[in-house]
Formats: sequence, structure tokens, C-alpha cells
Amino acid sequence: MRARVGMTMNSTAGRDEGADAPSVPVSTADKVCFLSEPSAYPHSPQDVTLVETHMSFVFLAGERAYKLKKPVRFPFLDFSTLRAREINCREELRLNRRLAAQVYLGIVPLTLSAGNKLSLDGDGAIVDWLVAMRRLPADRMLDRMLIEGRLDDGLIDDLCETLGDFYRRAERSAISPSDYAARFFREQMENRRILTRRDFALDHGRIPHLLDRLDAILTINRPLLEERVRLGHIVDGHGDLRPEHICFADPIAIFDCLEFSSELRQVDPFDELAYLGMESAQLRAPALGPRIIAKVADRLGESSPHQLVSLYTAWRAVLRARLAVAHLLDPVPRRPERWEPLASRYLHLAEQALAAADS
Repeated sequence: MRARVGMTMNSTAGRDEGADAPSVPVSTADKVCFLSEPSAYPHSPQDVTLVETHMSFVFLAGERAYKLKKPVRFPFLDFSTLRAREINCREELRLNRRLAAQVYLGIVPLTLSAGNKLSLDGDGAIVDWLVAMRRLPADRMLDRMLIEGRLDDGLIDDLCETLGDFYRRAERSAISPSDYAARFFREQMENRRILTRRDFALDHGRIPHLLDRLDAILTINRPLLEERVRLGHIVDGHGDLRPEHICFADPIAIFDCLEFSSELRQVDPFDELAYLGMESAQLRAPALGPRIIAKVADRLGESSPHQLVSLYTAWRAVLRARLAVAHLLDPVPRRPERWEPLASRYLHLAEQALAAADS
């Protein structure tokens, strides 16, 4: 990697894409084809592996990884313009450097020369932007370590110390108590709209009952949700704290935060920790969540809100079930066979959490 990648935030800030428009359109397929070739990269990797996500293409190129945003528009984000993708890349860099500074190297322009040749950080018109990252070791990812039973007490302590320090230093949220609580009910309405669709192969005899129970527990606990805001416990957090976003490198890297919505990052730390625990349980490691919650609570000098932890766990599980089956609403779903069984597992975890809330 050339040193210039680390300077991209400054060296390209003044470049005017609109004044230097390409003479021919460059399709997403053209960009993906170019970036899939080792010759596209100045550090000359032996090969490139393409990983497609819902919103991005990630190119694993030797010791580096590059993320290209898809030009998509959803109700919760709009990446349809070049400017929007640039802004999002810069936000991704800024926010992820809070917990993975050693991973996020910079942003890099994808350029098109006068001869219609694509280059990374070359001369000519900027046709897109990529986030440049160090590639993390796959065998040190938390999800893989949980599946393979390789997580030890020392690593758990290191993770809890990292998270506790992050939440202590995190910016306090300016969200109002009513807006914070209302977000749960608003998302729950969307959960109900999607999960009760009869075109999904889910247990439609159980889902309405599960959603009704979650509605009731949200209503009962609304004063506790609002009290968390009044006490100053809501922070600008990670937003997507899952095992696949934690790597036990040196130092620990917690990456891929939810950069596209500042509202959805306004969280109670125990909401994020409950989310991490729920996702760990989905990987058949149900004991990890309670351990992390207790250890981080100790580092924050407070008691974990047990009643809210059960609520947060159930709400996150139902939300993840909804997001899983929502993939099937895409015009061409990726891996369509995956989403309904995954949603069913999340719904089972939600039922378990609601049973704990009732006890």
C-alpha cells in the first residue's frame, strides 16, 4: 500500500468530481470487475476475493481490504449518488477509528483517466470512493472462535476492558427520553408488518403472540427506558455489536460500526451488550452474554438493568428476524435459502428472552 492511502482524507478533499466528470459512464459491474483483479492494487496481491454484502462489495486483496458502497437506496439510507457515498466513506472512517484505529487506513478515490482507464487514486475523474483497511486474521474473529471453542477468560477480560473504556469515553447522547422510547415502538411496528407476511415460511401461529408479548413488555418498561436517558446512560455507540465485528488482533479491533444512521447509534450500552450476547447465543454460546454484561457493568461502576437486558435481548432478536426475512424482498435475494431458518432461530431466542423477562 502506498503511503498516499493514509493521506487520502487530506489529499483528495479539494478535488471536484462534478467539474471532472467522466466522458463515459462507469457501471457498478465495471468497477467490480476492475477491483476484482490483482493488477488494480499498488501492493500487487497474489489474488483478490470478493465478498458481497447487502450494501457493499468488499475486496480482500492480500493484506488489505477495500470496501465499495453499492449505489443503493433504502428507507434507512441513500447511497445513490457519488457524493453520498463519499460522505458515508468518510463517516465510516471517522467512527470506526474509535475502536479500530489500526484497521481503518483511509479512503481512496476510484478514478477514470481521459483514456477511460480505471485506477485507484489515479489521475482523472473520480467515479467512486473506497474505504481502505488492513485485513484482519479470520481465525481471530469472535464468531469463529466461539464456534471452535477457542475463547478463554483472558480474551473475555480484554474485550470487556475495551468495551468498558469505550462506553466511559463515548459521547453522551442528546436524544430525548420520549424519542428514545418511541424508537422501540416504531421499529416494533415495522417488525410486525414484515414478520406477519404470509409469504415467509415462519410459524405464523406463534408470531402474533410473540409480538403481542413484546408490545406489552415495551409498554410496561417504557418508564425504565426513559429513565436511562434522564440518567445520562445513552451514548453514541457502535450500533452493530456482533461477534463477526470483533477480532482478537493486537490490539482488539471492533469494527464495521453502524455509520449510516447517527440516530440508530444512540444506544444504552446494555442494549448493545445484550445484542452481542444474543448473537453469541445464536452461535451456541449462551453463557458469554451474561458474563460480558456483568464484567462491563463492573467496569462502568453500575449495576446492569436486568429487566431491561431481557427486553433489549428480545427486541434485538425480533429485529434481527425481521432483517433476515427482509432480504427475501430484494429483487434478487442473496442466498435465499438462508434467511427463513435464521429468522426462526432468532424468534426462538426472543421467546427465551421474554420468558426470562416474565420470571
